[in-house]
Amino acid sequence: MLTPVAYGLAIVLDLLVAFIGARFLLQPEAAATGYGVPAKPGAYLTVKGLRDLSYGILGLALLAFAGPLAAAWFMLVVALNPLGDTLIVLRNGGTKAVAFGIHFATAVVVLISAALLFAV
Repeated sequence: MLTPVAYGLAIVLDLLVAFIGARFLLQPEAAATGYGVPAKPGAYLTVKGLRDLSYGILGLALLAFAGPLAAAWFMLVVALNPLGDTLIVLRNGGTKAVAFGIHFATAVVVLISAALLFAV
């Protein structure tokens, strides 16, 4: 029972990160506003989009080709991104609701995903 939940959560998270990355590449201003710190179009938004898109695809590749242990370590390390995003939003005038309700909550879910994958 744990295996489908662990894989399912990891797949959903990877797809969501890839979607967020694609949104930053295709609709950078709207994506930045949703991130919690509105920004003008430019390199920053493209870098963020590419980062998220590649992390989502890499997570899916690890699940498919390397297995749950590699994916668990990946999720553990990748949880640093939403934790950092929490601080970025707070330091740049974003709301606490976005910082904690989106970014910190995402970090918690990613860490839960890592724990489930380690348990498989």
